[in-house]
Amino acid sequence: MSSLRGRIGPVGLPQWDRCAVMGVVNVTPDSFSDGGRWFDTTAAVKRGLDLAAAGADLVDVGGESTRPGAVRVDEQEELRRVVPVVRQLTAEGLLVSVDTMRASVASAAVEAGAVLVNDVSGGLADPAMVPMVAAAEVPFVVMHWRGFSEDMNARAVYRDVAGEVLAELRQRMEAVVAGGVHPDRIVVDPGLGFAKNAEHDLALVARLDRLRRELGRPMLVAASRKRFLGRVLAGPEGSPPPARERDAATAAVTALAAREGAWAVRVHEVRASADAVRVVRAVAAAAGEEAE
Repeated sequence: MSSLRGRIGPVGLPQWDRCAVMGVVNVTPDSFSDGGRWFDTTAAVKRGLDLAAAGADLVDVGGESTRPGAVRVDEQEELRRVVPVVRQLTAEGLLVSVDTMRASVASAAVEAGAVLVNDVSGGLADPAMVPMVAAAEVPFVVMHWRGFSEDMNARAVYRDVAGEVLAELRQRMEAVVAGGVHPDRIVVDPGLGFAKNAEHDLALVARLDRLRRELGRPMLVAASRKRFLGRVLAGPEGSPPPARERDAATAAVTALAAREGAWAVRVHEVRASADAVRVVRAVAAAAGEEAE
């Protein structure tokens, strides 16, 4: 556990000398990516341990699907799914984040050992979330979000996607800070796939450096297996490959994100992305040596 504590910065944000890899544990029956393979608590814990063994720096546990069209689960069911997994993984020495839009679930997960709250709504879905995070003094991922999964595709309307995402994320960050969260505990996420089509997602990936610099906060990039990668791989007339066949494309985005200074990437399969961030780090180090 001492090595894990050594990765925690002065305001509780985990830190590494490279882009980190966040492995995904979906404790849901309806994930777009894995279709409920880790719905059982025992299977979910094993999955988290396997991700760590494959190179994950931290593990993100979620009990509610946020795929397009997903219907929300009730609070008690989300608690039942998430908290035992968080507790067991932290007992094994893993750094764990909780993926939830509910303050009650976030609070219970933090009590069970989670070190970070990853809220795809940035605190908009539950007015109790920001006060809870502020009181718990834990890092908070603020994602760009325009509404719940049932109708978010209808909200994918932009004239300037990078500019609008920047403005909306900046506004949300200011609200979170006004709610009591320390600015240095905020991580931003451009929300790839949330109220965005493939063209929007690609435009944001192309501008990750701008987003990171102008927002001035560590950035989480969550591209793993998403629809825009399926569109790229399908080409102009083909059918998108299934989500599980998009891991090489995911690793490509990981390399791009790491090159642009992302704090972490969130991925379903870890090994290729863990290798990618280490290669990017080694190349950056070599470039620095050559410059000297």
